[in-house]
Amino acid sequence: MAPATKSLRSYQSRRDFRATPEPKGRRVTCKKKLPVFVIQKHAARQLHYDLRLEIDGVLVSWALPKGPSLNPRQRRLAVRTENHPLEYAKFEGIIPEGQYGAGTVMVWDIGTYKNISERNGRTITARTALKNGEIKFTLKGKKLEGNFVLIRTDYGDKKGEQWLLIKMKDEQASARRNPVNTQKKSALTNRTMTQIKRDTTRKE
Repeated sequence: MAPATKSLRSYQSRRDFRATPEPKGRRVTCKKKLPVFVIQKHAARQLHYDLRLEIDGVLVSWALPKGPSLNPRQRRLAVRTENHPLEYAKFEGIIPEGQYGAGTVMVWDIGTYKNISERNGRTITARTALKNGEIKFTLKGKKLEGNFVLIRTDYGDKKGEQWLLIKMKDEQASARRNPVNTQKKSALTNRTMTQIKRDTTRKE
């Protein structure tokens, strides 16, 4: 398993920064009280969502084919992908054709999170929780709030580790609300995917 402290070599080696507007980035030491999280809507070959949690100066990332759910009974597949730089949290635009992950990217939700992972009744760091395969955290975003857990189910193959994202039972849990279907605009710019694509194309 790739640890949270891994460099961004995998991220950088897959991209030609002369062609893509994505940030090259670097691992940094964050001084904020709470780490950031972002969920990006990504219209690549298949539409999906990317959940990213700041851990040890990078955005540890998972691809969510169906996006997050507020229903504790729904377990959403989350495939671990390469770490991304912190600057990626505010990346919104188009990854050009021919580049890795080509397609439109929206910042669907963004905010901070609190690590609430425990082991044997004691709080553990997000880094340790990631290594152990179970991360519990509280989101405070523009669209999502409340407690979630990521659980590793399989180390997987070349396609990445298999995890599950599950909403924990709390006041924000809901079997009826489905923000993926009802909230379709950017948390940063209030644009739809179509508008992001149109605006980016006009600038080229």
